[in-house]
Amino acid sequence: MNDSFESSAQGANWLVLVHRVPPKPDYLRVKFRRRLTKLGAVPLKNSVYVMPDTEEALEDLQWLAREIEADGGSAVICDARFLHGVDDEEIRAMFHDQQRAAPEPAQHELVDRLDPGRTWVTRQDVHVDRIASAWLIHTFIDPKAQFCFVPARGYRPAPGELRFDMFEAEYTHEGDRCTFETLLRRFGIKDKPLKAVGEVVHDIDLKDERFGREETRGIASLIEGIVSSTPRDEDRLTRGAAVFADLHSFYKKRVR
Repeated sequence: MNDSFESSAQGANWLVLVHRVPPKPDYLRVKFRRRLTKLGAVPLKNSVYVMPDTEEALEDLQWLAREIEADGGSAVICDARFLHGVDDEEIRAMFHDQQRAAPEPAQHELVDRLDPGRTWVTRQDVHVDRIASAWLIHTFIDPKAQFCFVPARGYRPAPGELRFDMFEAEYTHEGDRCTFETLLRRFGIKDKPLKAVGEVVHDIDLKDERFGREETRGIASLIEGIVSSTPRDEDRLTRGAAVFADLHSFYKKRVR
C-alpha cells in the first residue's frame, strides 16, 4: 500500500463520493464504476465510494464528479470520519483486498484569444497534466506566459490571472477531457501530433486507458521520475517540457 494511503489512513479521515447516475443509457453505470475502480475507490454502498483523504484523491474525485454531472447525474464529495456501521480497519482491509484484486460537453463555438504575457496559475506539486499543459501554453498559446504555483485549497485569483488544471479554473477538465485536451479545443489548435500527445496525457491523468497508445506507459514513468527527483515546480516544468517536445516531434513523423 502506498505512502499517501498510509498517512491518510492513520488520520482516520476519508473522502466520500455520493453520486447518482442517470438510469439510461445503461453504459453510464458501467463507465463510472470502472473509473472509480481504476482510481482506487472502494464501495460502501451502490452509490457511495471511499478514498483516502489526499490531495490527489480529492482532485481525481472532483474531475470524476464533473464527468458525472456532465452526463446528467449528480455528485457530492465530503470528508468524513466513520462513527457507526463501519470502522477504519474495515475500510483499510477493503483497500488491501482491492489492491490484490486489482455525452459530450457543450461545444465552444468561439476560439479563445488572449494577449501574451499572462500569469497562469496552477496547483503546487505539478504532475502530468499540469506539466504538459504548461508546455502547451508556453509553446503554442502564450510564449510570454508566467507561471505561478499555489496551494490546492483556499486560493483566490488576482485580477487578470488565468487558472489551469485546478478546480473551478478558467481552463481545466471539461466532461471527460483532461486540461491539455481542453486547451487544444478552446484555443482551436488542430495539430494532429498535439492531439496524440493529449491522448497520452489523458490516459495517464484520468487513468481510464481510453486511447491506449503504446508510448503512454513510458511517458508515465518518465514523468513520475521527474516528479520524484525534482522538488521545485519550476524545474519540473523545464524538465517535463523537454519530454513533451520530444514526444510531439516523435508524433510529427507518425501521425498525419
